[in-house]
Amino acid sequence: MEQCLLPGILTGINIGKRIMNRLRWFGLPLIVALSLSAHADWRERIKGILDKAPASPTSQPASTAQLSQADIATALKQALTQGASSAVAQLGQKDGFFGNPELRIPLPPALKKVESGLRAVGMGAQADELTLSMNRAAEAAVPEAKALLLQAVQEITLTDARQILSGGATAATDYFRQKTESSLMERFRPIVAANVKDIGLAQQYDRYASTAARYGLLDEKQAAVDEYVTRESLDRLYEVIGKHEAQLRADPAQAGSDLLRKVFESVRGG
Repeated sequence: MEQCLLPGILTGINIGKRIMNRLRWFGLPLIVALSLSAHADWRERIKGILDKAPASPTSQPASTAQLSQADIATALKQALTQGASSAVAQLGQKDGFFGNPELRIPLPPALKKVESGLRAVGMGAQADELTLSMNRAAEAAVPEAKALLLQAVQEITLTDARQILSGGATAATDYFRQKTESSLMERFRPIVAANVKDIGLAQQYDRYASTAARYGLLDEKQAAVDEYVTRESLDRLYEVIGKHEAQLRADPAQAGSDLLRKVFESVRGG
């Protein structure tokens, strides 16, 4: 009986081995494939979740599209107010012009050319007196600019704001100049004139310069000391405002205001 069963058992074992061998060669790749398919499914699910998750608010600077037009206008008004106030405070004090070699107003070019000759004939003191008086006149006039500059800030429209934001390094300063220069000329000139009217050299210069200008021998902008000083004062005022603006655009972190920083960073970030 046992001898009859043994061949059947051996045959069964051999069939089982053959089945296991087939599973080893064909089943394992099938299991791996199923595993990878499941992994890919989970990977797609995870990717979908991540894609829907909100981005970190601090990962990228806000773009101009994310900032409202009102935000942009408000930020630019802050920047202009800050720049104008800082420039007026810097220049509208004693030695604001005269004490700074880069901002000091020199003698009018026509007098500068003959300055050495003036000193040679003993008029050096008069030349120095005129130089000091011109700069003191500018320092006295500059505070008059603040009210007009701040008024110009309040008149900025949304269109102005967009143009300024997308403009060059001194686009805001250019806006200031366009809006205020003619009015400031009118305000500055009488203050300057009052400060130089008693200077003998200024009186002499005005007499000869006005004649030279009539004959085209001298630029009309230099035909009178008060005209010359007024223009030089305004040029330096806008120069200081422009430097402040350019620095702020280059380094928004110094703005001192989160809104200002976001606006200028959005421009720098593209």
